[in-house]
Amino acid sequence: MAETPKLDLSGAERTARIVELERGSVIQTYTRQPILLVRGSGARVWDAEGREYIDFVAGVAVNTVGHCHPAVVEAIRRQAIELIHTSNLYYTENQVLLAEELKGLTGMDRAFFCNSGAESVEAALKLARKATGRSKIVAAIHSFHGRTLGSLGATYKPMYREPFRPLNEADFVPYDDPEALASAVSVDTSAVILEPVQGEGGVNVPSPEYLRAAREICDDCGALLILDEVQTGFGRTGKWFGKEHSGVMPDAMTLAKGIAGGLPMGAMLAAESVSNVFQRGDHASTFGGGPLVSAAALASIGAIKDEKLVERSEAMGRYLRSRLAEEIDALDVRGLGLMVGVEMEANCPEIVARARERGILLNATSDRVLRMVPPLVIGKEEIDRVVTVLGEILREP
Repeated sequence: MAETPKLDLSGAERTARIVELERGSVIQTYTRQPILLVRGSGARVWDAEGREYIDFVAGVAVNTVGHCHPAVVEAIRRQAIELIHTSNLYYTENQVLLAEELKGLTGMDRAFFCNSGAESVEAALKLARKATGRSKIVAAIHSFHGRTLGSLGATYKPMYREPFRPLNEADFVPYDDPEALASAVSVDTSAVILEPVQGEGGVNVPSPEYLRAAREICDDCGALLILDEVQTGFGRTGKWFGKEHSGVMPDAMTLAKGIAGGLPMGAMLAAESVSNVFQRGDHASTFGGGPLVSAAALASIGAIKDEKLVERSEAMGRYLRSRLAEEIDALDVRGLGLMVGVEMEANCPEIVARARERGILLNATSDRVLRMVPPLVIGKEEIDRVVTVLGEILREP
C-alpha cells in the first residue's frame, strides 16, 4: 500500500524545509505563523518540534468540537471505506439526513451544500438576485463575507476589494445603526447581508433590536435578509446560531466553519418562500454535501448535542470575559459565548507573536483587537493559562 510522502527530517530541520518548499511551490497569499503544526487533540495542538500550544484560534473558528474529535474521526473512517464521492448526480443518504438536521436546528426550509463560507454567500446572493430581479446589495462597514468575486463585493475592507474592481459592490452602512440601514435600502435592493456578530471586523456585537429592525426594513422594501452565520453558527455565540439572540428569521442564512468538525463544507439555507426560485441548473457544486463531509457534519452536530457544547460555550465564554476584565487592562472586552474580542492600545500582532512563544495561539483582527475563538471544549484551566500569559505579556516593557 502506498504511503503518504513525508520528509525524512524532524524538529527544526523539518520545519525549515517545509517553509522553504512552501515559498517555492505555494502561491503566496497567506501570512503564516512560523510553526509547523503536526497534531491536534481537543483544544491543543503540537508542532514538529514537540511544542504544545493552547489553541485559541481553532482554525479560525472551525474546530468547534476540538481537534480530531473521536466521533468525527470515526465517522470519517467508516464513511471513507464505503463511499467518498459521487457528485450530485445521485442521491446520497448523509446529505439528505444532514439537510433534515439543519432544518430542525435552524427553522429554515431547504439547504444547498457547497464547500466554504464564501461559496455559501455566493449562493445566497444569486438566490437574492433571482428572487427579486434586483442586483443592489447593502452590507455593513467592517463586514466580512468572503473573497470570491461575488462575496468580495459585500466585504468591507477596501484593501481586499481595490485590486479586483469592477465588482458588484454593496452600499456599506454603519453596523448596529438601523436608521443608516433604512436610508440605504430601497426598491432596487436585492438583499441586506449582515453578520449576527461581526468576526473579522473585530467581534462587534449589535443590540438585539438591530437584526429585528433589519427584518422589518427588508420586508418593507421587498429585499431579502441574508444572515451570514459562517462564524457565528454551531454554538459559537452560546446559542446554536447567532440569529437566536434576536429571534429573527432570515430569508437565507450561510453556514460553514464549524459545520463539519474541521472538514471543508458550506451550506446556504433558505426559506420556502424564496428557495423555490432556484430551478435545476441555476446553481451547483460538484463536491457539495458529499458523503464523507456530510458524515463528519452529522457526527460533529451529534457531539455538540451530546456534550452540551452550546451551553458550555455560553458558560465558558462568560468565564473568559470575566477573567479578561479582571486581569487585562483593555479598552473593551466584548463578545457572545466563545466569540470574544479584546480591544487594547497594545500592538496586537506583536502580542500574538509573543504568546505563541509561550505556547498560546491567538489571532489579531487588527492592530488593536485580539479575536479569541477557541474550541468549545476549552476548559477553565486552559482559559486561566491564556489569561495569565496575556497579562504577563502586557506587563512587560
